[in-house]
Amino acid sequence: MSDLEKKAADVPADTPAPEEKGAEIMEKFEKESRTRVFDAEVLKKIVYFLCLAFTLYHLAYASGIRALQMVNIKHHAIHVGLILVLGFALYPAFRKSSRRKIAWYDWLFIAASAVMPVYVFVRYPTFISTGFQGETIDIIFGTILILLVLECSRRLSGWALPILSIIFLLYALYGRSFPGIFRHRGYTWHRIVTYLTTDVYGIYGTSIKVAATYIVLFIIFGEVMNKCGMGQFFNDIANALAGHTKGGPAKVAVLASGFLGSINGSAVANVVTTGTFTIPLMKKTGYSKEFAGAVEATASVGGQLLPPIMGAAAFVMAETLGVKYAVIIKAAVIPALIYYLGIIIQVQMRATKDNLNGLPKDQMPKVKEVMKARGHLLIPIVFLLYMLIFSGATVILGAFWTIIVTIVVAELRPISRMSFKDICDAFVAGARSTVSVAMACACVGIIVGVCGMTGFALNVAHAIISIGEQSLMLTLLFTMVTCMILGMGLPSIPSYLITATIAAPALVELGQPEIAAHMFCFYFAMFANLTPPVALASFAAAGLSGGSPMKTGWQSVRLALAGFIVPFMFVYNPALLLENVTLLTGLQVVVTACIGVVLIAAAVEGYLYGRLNVVLRIVAGAGALLLIDSGLVTDLAGIVCLAVIILAQKFVFQKPQAKTA
Repeated sequence: MSDLEKKAADVPADTPAPEEKGAEIMEKFEKESRTRVFDAEVLKKIVYFLCLAFTLYHLAYASGIRALQMVNIKHHAIHVGLILVLGFALYPAFRKSSRRKIAWYDWLFIAASAVMPVYVFVRYPTFISTGFQGETIDIIFGTILILLVLECSRRLSGWALPILSIIFLLYALYGRSFPGIFRHRGYTWHRIVTYLTTDVYGIYGTSIKVAATYIVLFIIFGEVMNKCGMGQFFNDIANALAGHTKGGPAKVAVLASGFLGSINGSAVANVVTTGTFTIPLMKKTGYSKEFAGAVEATASVGGQLLPPIMGAAAFVMAETLGVKYAVIIKAAVIPALIYYLGIIIQVQMRATKDNLNGLPKDQMPKVKEVMKARGHLLIPIVFLLYMLIFSGATVILGAFWTIIVTIVVAELRPISRMSFKDICDAFVAGARSTVSVAMACACVGIIVGVCGMTGFALNVAHAIISIGEQSLMLTLLFTMVTCMILGMGLPSIPSYLITATIAAPALVELGQPEIAAHMFCFYFAMFANLTPPVALASFAAAGLSGGSPMKTGWQSVRLALAGFIVPFMFVYNPALLLENVTLLTGLQVVVTACIGVVLIAAAVEGYLYGRLNVVLRIVAGAGALLLIDSGLVTDLAGIVCLAVIILAQKFVFQKPQAKTA
């Protein structure tokens, strides 16, 4: 922590260090953080080297070494086997179980997990020769694999995902007993297990493919960047740019969390990493506990919407849609910037309304000094963009070489230089961070596989459309609710994979472009982290700020309101995704969208150039809604609403004096 941060935090001597408090928050709100801490040195070393081997294998595979290239199911089986072994080794079965040693039954789970990839390698020729029909031995091993995945997923992410997977398994078994459009012929356990475990449609399917290729590499990249000081760089550059402005600490939280969140892909981890320092600064400036926590939560969640990396979601979406990475980035950039613009404007309005000044400028780092010290760490990000957009390299190869370049570039200056042990530690941290996400992806494979077998996704799409009575707005609302329910308490990528499988087809069937449908689902799967009753990012931020978790959650919803409306904007106006759009049209939709965000913020905060009464807040809200549709009439009506508010404030209502903090 810098001297400025220590001074601004202004906490008693007996208060736990920020890092300690952050670790407590992580354990409370992220089950993935509740790992074992072994007493025995031999166990520590075994797990350390197993994690290191996990990372080195995936790096070697990504490098294109010919000897490691194999059919997908074999690579996926190795990946799943390794994460199962690490999952049972690192995570105790229950909260009260010992975290100092591995229980005897976990050794059995570990042994069974290690056997699974060996079984796939041995049986693969038989899979091919029998047309993936499955024999008795395959059903036994497949059933064991399903049980291992369900149990390990329960340990890492709680009951929600395993229970949902079990419900889908029961649906596959007893579909003939379901009513109406959800009825299907029903499948035997033999057929279900064969489909889910001996081919690339279930556990070894698309969801684990993205974990074993894109997700693991970008998590490793994020850990290497973190080890060489990229997090500190983002924090320093945000302070240099905005720390001294009105409401500066809140703007610092928005910028730093957005930058970091795009790389690390975990909303809760992002809250803890940046919020440990930014939340005390916001509180000292005068923001309430709940508002300070909400700023950090909304900014951290938004990082997963922000190109270029989007917490690896960009690459997962590109794989799912079968399009180039550059297409996803182009589509994501304007909505993400509008989302952050909405937060920044509300922060500015709150600061102006309540006269909340920034931190002294002479105590802020200078941009030139920050860039001189750590600016070279931007080189890997530039290199990554070059590899993915201009070089024609695959995402996997681009990610591999970016990790190598990061390690080399970090050696350019002592402040970022990593020792051999630092690099190994980053690789180990990458493996440990991958386990929870990859395990969730394996469990999601059960759900996706059953959807493929039974046609459940299309049935849901028909149901949503039927309930919406062919109305696009009603269908969007039902899809939004579906995505937020499915996204509750799950990591971002598995949330997206489930919602894209189940909810996106409804929008596509109504004629929406696939990329708009998937982006819509992705946004609302992310916002489940903000929205009570299950708002993990908001609750984690409340743990750091000392505010009420539920109040922080609802304040987060208010701050992210622009983000809740933006998906409706780009569905009604695909030009926001820069799809088949001219420069003039693109500028028009961006300008009107920005005006809409200003009106949303004004309606929420009750402030523009001065405080707004109830009538003007309603006018602002109406104007924002009018700007959702891209029609010329509605755009002009929205702009008229803004003009009415400005004129009313200037000529009708007296502008009140700002309140002193």
